Amino acid sequence: MILPKFKLPIWILAGGRLLLEIGTGFTLFYAPIFFVNQIGISSTLVGLALGSASASGVVGRFLGGQWVDSPNWGRRKTLLISAAISALADVFLVMADNFPLLVVGNMLMGLGIGFYWPATEAAIIDLTTPEQRNEAFAITRLADSLGLSLGVVLGGALIANWGNYRLLFVIDGISFVAFFAIIYFAIAETYQFAPRSTTTSGGWLLAIKDRTLMIYVVVNLLFTIYLSQVQTTLPLYLKNFAGAGLSEKVISGLFSWHITFAAICQLPMARWLNKFSRIQALTISMIFWGIGFFSVWLIGTSPNPLIWAIIALGIMALGMISYTPSASAFIADIAPESLRGVYLSINSQCWAIGYFIGPPLGGYALDQSADFMKGFWLTFMSSVILGIIILRYLEKIVNCSPSH
Repeated sequence: MILPKFKLPIWILAGGRLLLEIGTGFTLFYAPIFFVNQIGISSTLVGLALGSASASGVVGRFLGGQWVDSPNWGRRKTLLISAAISALADVFLVMADNFPLLVVGNMLMGLGIGFYWPATEAAIIDLTTPEQRNEAFAITRLADSLGLSLGVVLGGALIANWGNYRLLFVIDGISFVAFFAIIYFAIAETYQFAPRSTTTSGGWLLAIKDRTLMIYVVVNLLFTIYLSQVQTTLPLYLKNFAGAGLSEKVISGLFSWHITFAAICQLPMARWLNKFSRIQALTISMIFWGIGFFSVWLIGTSPNPLIWAIIALGIMALGMISYTPSASAFIADIAPESLRGVYLSINSQCWAIGYFIGPPLGGYALDQSADFMKGFWLTFMSSVILGIIILRYLEKIVNCSPSH
């Protein structure tokens, strides 16, 4: 496949994200095992500590959106601060042998990630034309997927050979230091600020008053809750409700298939979706999610649950890769140039809220009966109809609005 022609900083940012996601893959799956089984912190407290990252992430996204649009900070400085805070978080995680240190480490990590998202997506928008953005966001999401899968595999190999979990946090911290160096030496500020930029408070007020953005937020929350179900509810569902229950090895293989298939299809999907408007692309994603949830329902009713699990995770991969670049590109289209950071911050907050709502919802359902779980997946399938209705309404507003 011929790679798209982007400015060099786009490729540098994508390479940086690949590096960061390798570090994330090191720690994401193995940190709970380490702190529960080896340090002896209870599962409940570890869950609370990991959840604290979402709380600080909300703060980071709010401040990051402000700083990205501020002439005193901008995209580059915000990215540097994000990398520095995240590296510091790993210092605390390396030292953590009790609950308070674990909380501090996770809160710093959530804060750093909160600064990161508005800054990096605003930089990508600055460096691309509207026609390039679907593929530009697809490239960076591809870097995410490849980095995460590499990190999980390499992290597992390190644990198997050395059994040293703390080494994972050290390597993760080194990846943030390397990312800091890449930004410092290779990336210039991507946006030329006007002498009189919009005030921060005025920017947030303008964004909140934007009817198009607020309607989009509603449907975007649906998407992020869907994603959270794949990552938090579905693995345990496959273990406990798919026939006699699938083994951990099979479940690991299924999610490796999910990530690999998403990575393979990311760029072709982005190019195909360029034929459609952003909202039409999001509608296509909604349809994929509806079929995916129906396929999950079939897992619990079929004598061959593994086949339907493969199909469901494949279709949900298509739902994910058609959603993520289209959503970021839509925000780029509707955001005033001077308020890109604030608009992207609001977009990113949907992820924090969706991942706050989705896992407890799925956890409650998993504690219920098999029949309840079947109804749970059918409810999600039905919610796609609501999402499509909202998107159709949003498309009418966008087509009638001269400012968009």
